[in-house]
Amino acid sequence: GAFAVGVAAHMGAAAGGGVAAVRVVADGNARSSVDEEWLHQDRLLRRPQPAAARCMLNLVYPPCNGLCDGIAVARLLNATMVLPKFEVAAYWNESSGFADVFDVDHFIEQTRGYVEVVKDMPEEISLKEPFKVDCRKQKGHFDYVETVLPALLQHRYISLTPAMSQRKDRYPSHAKACYCQGCYNALKLNKKVEAKAMELLQAIPKPFLSLHLRFEPDMVAYSRCEYSALSSKSLDAIEAARGEDRNVLVGDAAHLWRNRGKCPLTPSETAFILQALGIPTETNIYLAAGDGLMELDGFTSIYKNMYTKSSLLTHEDFERMHGNTKAALDYYVSVNSDAYVTTFFGNMDKMVTAMRTMQGLQKTLVLSRRAFANYTAAGLAGDQLAKAMWDAHREDYIMGRGLALPEHCFCEFKL
Repeated sequence: GAFAVGVAAHMGAAAGGGVAAVRVVADGNARSSVDEEWLHQDRLLRRPQPAAARCMLNLVYPPCNGLCDGIAVARLLNATMVLPKFEVAAYWNESSGFADVFDVDHFIEQTRGYVEVVKDMPEEISLKEPFKVDCRKQKGHFDYVETVLPALLQHRYISLTPAMSQRKDRYPSHAKACYCQGCYNALKLNKKVEAKAMELLQAIPKPFLSLHLRFEPDMVAYSRCEYSALSSKSLDAIEAARGEDRNVLVGDAAHLWRNRGKCPLTPSETAFILQALGIPTETNIYLAAGDGLMELDGFTSIYKNMYTKSSLLTHEDFERMHGNTKAALDYYVSVNSDAYVTTFFGNMDKMVTAMRTMQGLQKTLVLSRRAFANYTAAGLAGDQLAKAMWDAHREDYIMGRGLALPEHCFCEFKL
């Protein structure tokens, strides 16, 4: 997870996420392999070699992992990275950019010595169409230098989609250092957004729990799960968001899909699990979510002390904000909350839980959709189901780290 996750993750239409593109153009000096001494000499971890490429990181929903991967891959390829750009207009009908959310000068300064970052692409490069290299389907561990560098040297300018499942702990040390610096130190809200985020945080009654609840029509439609007990209004909204290739699963396929934990928890199911975990119904809860949540009455009928951006900010402030800015506020509040609970381990959640862990903030929990589906399929209900849900979450609930980081995260150590 990384800082930039919170910017667009919970505003997305799809539960499965999107892609991030890294555009690179070579200058002919790239090396075909990584110097092994980089792995052993600390003095070389920060200092970049002469730039072998110039790269532009285009952020397409979700921006978080793509940005951090892009920083690390740019270092692996000896690339110069052009300031990242958000490309979210297709989803949100907006044109907010990196500088609308993040502190550009801080980002450039904090990545100095790890990877070179410039604000603009040279005109002679920006007019070209990049050659596309898609690494999303790469399985297991693979070498970006061996896989991507040949295309970079041949085409001089490429658009790279990083691998979604690449294990970052297998990066060489110089790329790990770059990844960690970019994710956890370089990304900072700009002064205007940070001031509004602090204002929002101060307005929430303390102590409070931040809940990232996902049950929007497009997300449910994307999941292909059937929900027969919803209101006709919600069912119509889901059907309207469903594409031709997202038909509802039926029969054994639907049963297996739900038991694998692929179906979003409804607000009423979420409230049930929180009660099973002993979270008092009078708890102050900040709802970190985008617009369009369905069936919210199923939650607020039990947990009544709920607060949102729209209820705490002035109408003028709220209406003027870009979607990315709203998401950044949710990120800031969630990281600084007394407790954080999420119903869906998406990009927003990976970023928040990772940052909370990095800062030593515990009380972080990812609710198990799989456990809830399995126990309800087995016929459990009421007190029996509540006990089963407590047993399923007990270890994570007590540990409080969430699932974003392994037991020993390489970013927790000096690289």
